[in-house]
Formats: sequence, C-alpha cells, structure tokens
Amino acid sequence: MNATVEQLAPVEQANWVVAALYQFKEVTNAADLQQRLLDLVKTINLCGTLIVADEGINGTVAGDRHAIDTIHQFLLQEGFNAMEYKESESSEKPFRKMKIKLKKEIVTLGVTVKPRDLVGHYLDPKEWNELIARDDVILVDTRNDYEYKAGTFKGAIDPKTETFREFPEYVKKELEQHKDKKIAMFCTGGIRCEKSTSLLLQEGFDEVYHLKGGILKYLEETPAEESLWEGECFVFDGRTAVTHGMEEGQNTKCHACGWPLLPKEVELDSYEHGVSCVYCIDKTSEQQKEGFRMRQSQIAAAKRKRL
Repeated sequence: MNATVEQLAPVEQANWVVAALYQFKEVTNAADLQQRLLDLVKTINLCGTLIVADEGINGTVAGDRHAIDTIHQFLLQEGFNAMEYKESESSEKPFRKMKIKLKKEIVTLGVTVKPRDLVGHYLDPKEWNELIARDDVILVDTRNDYEYKAGTFKGAIDPKTETFREFPEYVKKELEQHKDKKIAMFCTGGIRCEKSTSLLLQEGFDEVYHLKGGILKYLEETPAEESLWEGECFVFDGRTAVTHGMEEGQNTKCHACGWPLLPKEVELDSYEHGVSCVYCIDKTSEQQKEGFRMRQSQIAAAKRKRL
C-alpha cells in the first residue's frame, strides 16, 4: 500500500492559513478515505500533503479560511476528533501541489509499535522546561540532521539520522545502556515522538517523556524570554523555518539538497539558487548542476506566466 494522488495547484491568493495535523486512529478502509479526500480537495483552494494509512492520518495543508475549515470539519466528521491540530500563516503559497498519499505508516519508523496503546508521558511547555533543565535527563531530538541544523533545544542530542527509519538503530547503539534514565524526546509537531516513545517503552525503558504538540506548539505558546529553544524550527513548506510566535524565520532552503541556510550561508560563493550550497556543492557533478539550473529556469518561467 503506497500510492500518491496529486491535484493541480490552487489559484494564488494573498494570505495562506497553514494547518498541521495528525491522529493515530484505526482506519477501516484507507483507500476509500484517500478517494473521498481527493474528491473534496477538488472543490476547495488547498495545497499541501495528507498521508492516509490504516493507523491514521498525518499532514500539512494550506489554503484560504474556507478551505481549511472545510477539510477540518470533514476530518472531524470522519472520527478524527482527537487530532493534534495547529494553525499558522504564510505570506506566500507554501506548497506547489495538493497530494493525497496512501501509505503503510503515517510516519515511517519501519518498526511495529503501538502508539495508541503504549506512549510516553506528555508534557506541556512549562512542564517541559522544568524537566529538560534537570541534569539527570537525556534530551534527544528525534528529527533528522538537517532539521537539527536549523535549531534545537539547549543541550539536545543530535542522533545524526537522515531519516526516521534510522532512529531504532540509534536507540540500540546509543540509548540501550540508559534504560534506567529519564529520556525526553521532541519533534516538529509531535507525531514522531508518538512512535519513538512507544518504541522505547516497548524496549524496556522506564521513564520516557515527550513534548505534547511538538516544537510548533512550544514556539506558539512560550514567550521568547522563557524559551529554552535555540535557533529556528525547520518546517516542510515554503517558509523553511519558523520561530517564536510562529513567525517566519530567516533560514532559506537550498532547493538542490534541502538543507536550511542562514543568511550568511546564502552569501557564500558556494550558493547558487536551486543549484548548490555549502553543504552540497561538492556532492553533485557539473552535469547534475546543469540539470538543476534548467529546472530553476523552468520554475521561473512558470512563475512569470502566472503573473
């Protein structure tokens, strides 16, 4: 079960409401839900990605107020009434297309866990600050290496994973000997920690905690002067990263390799928009770079056509 259906990009508009959501819930016919979602998004101004699986739904979508309210109400009527749901805004269209994906997992860990039945202790931002300030807590960032680079919590460990599938191996190699310690984990919106905490409990860890609502909820609710967050939070849309109050950050994305770049890194000679940056310039051939340049010229031409 792994299918993707794409919808044509919606028309341009002035402001975009961005909704990030997920819920682990048994879905009796995921393919049918995918089709009904496809039928719905054909009628509203929406872009982004939704992942549907037997274990639930996950995704981030953007649109006008009517479109976001419509998709939200549809999911509530489908029984997703305990969603982790967060809204923010974007000044530009965050996604090129609307995709409805049918997968085996709504977030791919590659190991069978039971996030609906076995999950760590949820902590709100204030409780989280109190816990991670302690010196007997191991704080683990469950996100990937490029996300960690944009920003993380003070003192957090970087597992140096390129995908979430690598996290179980990290646990075996680096955390196995700390089963008696307090383990605190966090991710962007909370979904990866639903599975990572379930994994650790399944493996015999005693005290496992995670940040409810993830970094996005923390940045939304925590004043900058009380925050233990450092840098910006990488997001999987056109904004690249956000900061406190869910304001758009200063990072931009290298469209060749996907890594977030600070303004000073964009000024380096290694940076060419859509072609290379300091992190990938030596990893691609000149032939590949020429292909990237052609792609960028096509994107620029398409934008001029819409104006």
